[in-house]
Amino acid sequence: MIKPSDGKLLIKLARESISSYFLQKEPDTSAVKQFSDRQGVFVTLNKNNELRGCIGFPEPVFPLFEAIIKTARSSAFEDTRFPPLQKEELKDIKIEISVLTVPALIKVKKPEDYLKKIKIGEDGLIIKSSLGSGLLLPQVATEYNWDVKEFLGHLCEKAWLKQDTWKDINNQIYKFQAQIFKEQV
Repeated sequence: MIKPSDGKLLIKLARESISSYFLQKEPDTSAVKQFSDRQGVFVTLNKNNELRGCIGFPEPVFPLFEAIIKTARSSAFEDTRFPPLQKEELKDIKIEISVLTVPALIKVKKPEDYLKKIKIGEDGLIIKSSLGSGLLLPQVATEYNWDVKEFLGHLCEKAWLKQDTWKDINNQIYKFQAQIFKEQV
């Protein structure tokens, strides 16, 4: 578990990762080197309470501080749903970091079992099929007030699959939890 005070350091690192990019510099990592454990992480950018970018690593492939630098910059400049962030927009951006647990396969005998094994507000989901994959963070279901079936349907849509694809148990659904830190500005 990351302490709330450490969460503030991670938020500061994400913001500095974006602002230093405009200056073509690397962010100062001296205060965050202790976050060297590999962890999955997503950085979400919001502007005027609307999504402005969200990119992450579901799996623990980089030390946390490195993953935050990469995902903060990718959220700002490489999320294909949005134009790259402009320098003058940075002051209007609120940063949210979701530090993830390792995704675990949800084992079921029949699709209805998913409804009992997924906790809204606690679990994020990943679907993997031969046709695509998608991920939704745990906070998405609560933000939209979805039940488990709706959450699964939107997960499938995120993967460009039909809404009921979750019912095909040949597809794999994973769950994970997230520790969330929001910028207080």
